[in-house]
Amino acid sequence: MEMCTSQPHANVPEIIRKKRDKKDLSAEEIHYFVQGVTKQTIQDSQIGAMLMAIRLQGMTKEETMNLTKEMKNSGDVLQWPKDFSGLVVDKHSTGGVGDKVSLILAPALAACGCKVPMISGRGLGHTGGTLDKLESIPGFNITQSPEQGQFSVANPPT
Repeated sequence: MEMCTSQPHANVPEIIRKKRDKKDLSAEEIHYFVQGVTKQTIQDSQIGAMLMAIRLQGMTKEETMNLTKEMKNSGDVLQWPKDFSGLVVDKHSTGGVGDKVSLILAPALAACGCKVPMISGRGLGHTGGTLDKLESIPGFNITQSPEQGQFSVANPPT
């Protein structure tokens, strides 16, 4: 049994059991679980059990909002200039046969004044991810540091 360091009474099996039993998870429980996943202190089997419980029992809007916030804050968060407020958008693909939207939508949004950093994936099934498609263009550089990416978004080519 894994004990939480920030919430002494919480533990992973109790949180999983609570969701399995159709009870709502608190913001603190969701925070603890996501922290455990990102710090790799929760076993893969427990992560799978939690995902199964969520899939079978669903989540309330508040749980979904709390999980989304925790996931957003679980890694490095890019800070954008204040004048970008409301303009930074991303369209992330889940792949699929008809997955051509990202390559068309990102430049269209940028042409409308949006800032589109395009956080993309690779190897999404037999069609490849957006990065796989972009890498097929000779000389196209997909590898940028966060600083280079922020500069590119702030200073698009004209």
